[in-house]
Amino acid sequence: MHNTHLHPKFSIITVTYNAAQVLEDTIQSVITQTYKGVEYIIIDGGSKDGTLDIINRYKTHIHTVISEPDKGLYDAMNKGIRVATGDYICFLNAGDALHEDDTLLLMVHSITGEVLPDVLYGETQLVDEEGHFVRMRRLSAPEQLTWKSFRKGMLVCHQAFFARRELVEPYDLHYRFSADFDWCIRIMKKSHNLHNTHLTLIDYLNEGMTTRNHKASLKERFHIMCKHYGYVSTVLHHIGFVFRLLYRK
Repeated sequence: MHNTHLHPKFSIITVTYNAAQVLEDTIQSVITQTYKGVEYIIIDGGSKDGTLDIINRYKTHIHTVISEPDKGLYDAMNKGIRVATGDYICFLNAGDALHEDDTLLLMVHSITGEVLPDVLYGETQLVDEEGHFVRMRRLSAPEQLTWKSFRKGMLVCHQAFFARRELVEPYDLHYRFSADFDWCIRIMKKSHNLHNTHLTLIDYLNEGMTTRNHKASLKERFHIMCKHYGYVSTVLHHIGFVFRLLYRK
């Protein structure tokens, strides 16, 4: 007989706003998981485009749906955290998908020992709108993740970072583009056991962010690094990064 602690419950949270074109694949990737210890939560910002019709089609498989205006992406994600009850929290954006139908099962099977790790993490592959493989994410997960790993950038994609719910704090709404970067670092600072699943966990929809947002995001990320790692260390690690920040058109 298996111990109950080897059957963690996953709270998978999808935040949507007018995402009708890409949401269905995301929902299907969650509800077809062979591992059944899943609580699926969708937080919608009050979509007007048919998103809610798609959600309603699958509502018997979705544990919680909230649809109301919010103050942006991270505010919506905080709502998801508040209603989650699982052992682990994962954010799966509309358009992204769990890599295989047995991804969660393989993740659980990769856990050895008697205690659930504080963080489970793995790799991310980029896919096009048809779900076809484009390439692996440029930054790959380190063999052993620590809170200092993100000095070099966000080495683990936010979607491929599954955190124990009791370690999770709200996103800092001061950050408009990179609150997830800060959130992961804060969780890792409190974590003792970060477990590399050695699996590709997420298919990430390869959409280009606008250059304007990209630059704002880089600036925020730089401030977050300075906050956690100190100014001198951050500049030394990111001479090229600082150059891009100053001179990127």
